[in-house]
Amino acid sequence: MTDDAAVYKLDDETAVVMTLDFFPPVVDDPWTYGAIAAANAMSDVYAMGAEVVLCLNIAGFPDDLDPSILTDVFTGGADKVAEAGGIIAGGHTVIDAEPKYGLSVMGIGHPDRLIAKTGARPGDVLILTKGLGTGLILTAAKRDVVDPAHLQAAVDSMLLLNRHASHVAIEAGAHALTDVTGFGIVGHALEIADHSKVDLQISFASLPMLPGALEYATAGVDFGGVNRNKDQLGPRATLGPSLSDAAVRLLFDPQTSGGLLMAVPPEQATPTLERLKVDGYLAAIIGRVLEGSGVSVTA
Repeated sequence: MTDDAAVYKLDDETAVVMTLDFFPPVVDDPWTYGAIAAANAMSDVYAMGAEVVLCLNIAGFPDDLDPSILTDVFTGGADKVAEAGGIIAGGHTVIDAEPKYGLSVMGIGHPDRLIAKTGARPGDVLILTKGLGTGLILTAAKRDVVDPAHLQAAVDSMLLLNRHASHVAIEAGAHALTDVTGFGIVGHALEIADHSKVDLQISFASLPMLPGALEYATAGVDFGGVNRNKDQLGPRATLGPSLSDAAVRLLFDPQTSGGLLMAVPPEQATPTLERLKVDGYLAAIIGRVLEGSGVSVTA
């Protein structure tokens, strides 16, 4: 069964958790690009409730690129891995016309305490730990129509590790956990619904949004990722008839280094949310788990 990362049980106390991710630059600054790519790659380990221990660089760069740019990208990645308590032990780089960078990540966790997408139960409450809108904001930046303050807020969110949020989910006894990335909030909610055989009911009005996200969605900032998600995943979700076109764009907006989506017991929902907010996360209770199947979104 698919999940956020591959798991190999070594013994009764230790399981190895493996993942990898890489992508082209999402911001202009090389260090920031490297750090965001690293945070995004490590997120799948945190989405399993494990800890990052070892990483390898994966990179492709043009042979005419200033070597100092490559150094800054690698430094950004290394700094973010160090913040996570892990180390980078080499990697592999090839010549490529378009820059690409990311990590192969190894984590460890107790095999009985890892959190998959399979355990959501009717009655659980859904919490999302970061604001939505990175795809729309980064697209607006590429088109030179972004407010610098909006871009900085998105960068700050993408740089924020999901490590602590994962710890909070574990302590709350989360029944299911995943990170919200390329398939948008609806796509990753569908994964929990499918794996857990439940219905996830989400309130659009409750979703946390990054500053400017709704503004760019309302302005019609469409791009390939939003449209592909909408075409491929939209028919599998029940969307309320009063949802606006802007709301639909946000629901299918691909996230870079997005937040964790967790299903927690109802008695843990309020204290978990309060802790996340105190710790600096733009978190919110966004819905609940019901009997049934699929994902439904109301206005």
